[in-house]
Amino acid sequence: MHGPSLAHRIRVESHAIWLAARDPRTPIAARLIGLFIAAYALSPIDLVPDFIPVIGLLDEAVLIPAGMWVMTRMIPPALMAEHRAAAERAARRPVSWGGIAIVLAVWGMLIWLAYGWIAVAWD
Repeated sequence: MHGPSLAHRIRVESHAIWLAARDPRTPIAARLIGLFIAAYALSPIDLVPDFIPVIGLLDEAVLIPAGMWVMTRMIPPALMAEHRAAAERAARRPVSWGGIAIVLAVWGMLIWLAYGWIAVAWD
């Protein structure tokens, strides 16, 4: 019999990190990293859309797991286990409005830079 799918494990881990980042028992450095990682992981939109070949999946395949790995090393194992259990029991996963704001801000900055570059090139 097979265990839970990779997608399920990432959803649970993202939710657990979100819970840990909001927990006052979590060290402050881990909370800051966790808030950023969880906000992005739980955001319904991506920085690089998934339909872009290879690059579109790199954020989910590299950035999010790497951030999760770093954060889980900064939190006491018993505390992280508590948050994993709570995330596993949760009926639904949170949506990160902060993650949406981060992605939209980066997109806006890239559009502004592209516009500036094109405007200079046309002068």
